[in-house]
Amino acid sequence: MRSGLVAVAGRPNVGKSTLVNALCGGKVAIVSDKPQTTRRRISGIANGPGHQLVLQDLPGFQRPRDPLTERMQRTVDESLGDDVDGILFVLAADERLGGGDRFIAGRVFTGERPVVIALNKVDRLKPDRIAARIAEAAALGDFHALHPVSALTGDGVDALRADLVELLPEGPAYFPEGDVTDLPLEARVAELVREAALALTREEVPHAVTAQTEELEERRVAVTLFVETNSQKGILVGKGGRMIREIGSRARPEIEALLGRGVFLELTVKVRPKWRRDEAMLTRMGI
Repeated sequence: MRSGLVAVAGRPNVGKSTLVNALCGGKVAIVSDKPQTTRRRISGIANGPGHQLVLQDLPGFQRPRDPLTERMQRTVDESLGDDVDGILFVLAADERLGGGDRFIAGRVFTGERPVVIALNKVDRLKPDRIAARIAEAAALGDFHALHPVSALTGDGVDALRADLVELLPEGPAYFPEGDVTDLPLEARVAELVREAALALTREEVPHAVTAQTEELEERRVAVTLFVETNSQKGILVGKGGRMIREIGSRARPEIEALLGRGVFLELTVKVRPKWRRDEAMLTRMGI
């Protein structure tokens, strides 16, 4: 069989995680419209007839500002330097190419690893604009293949997956059949709660919130949301607890689908000042 690793690189908010989910045929990574949603390397596993494609969803390239973002960028650098079989370079079709895209191109179009470009979000453009974006993307470097795709609608995803599989060498499976990710179950549950919090909050909260599963029992799941200030806690809890209940209502169906059973979801919000600079806490969270 064919098996191997492909690193997924690109700027924040170009739809890398949504595309990984589409390629894997199920939810591997949480998604939101907020930068820094992906904070760690997550392996998405796409099994098919005669192949196992392991996609390493990475944080977006960024300038480090604190220990959290330093670790995120280090993860990107190390992953691109690992023994991967190819790189999937994701661009957003609905945005003009900028300095960030060119900087990443300078990183990925080096060495002998083939680069496949995915021009994502083409569903947002008219055909003539897609052609112009394809020409811009093609000028970035010596690519193996270029695919206009929509991770949202699925257009072009099958052809992209087939091209990525062709990059893989003959080898054994890295993961048992049926696995969709390398993330522990507790981490996946915590991420689903964080995804709900990201979807429902604005201002300073998204960058400052993280989640940790405290208990994962047969019928009860307890997750703690950490923020850095009392004002952020007030936003997450909401007047009379309205916001935290809404976060729970949004996250619980996803958690129940993941676990395959109904659960009581207990959420707690705690203030941990400057947790993004707490090296020990970052290590415990697997970042």
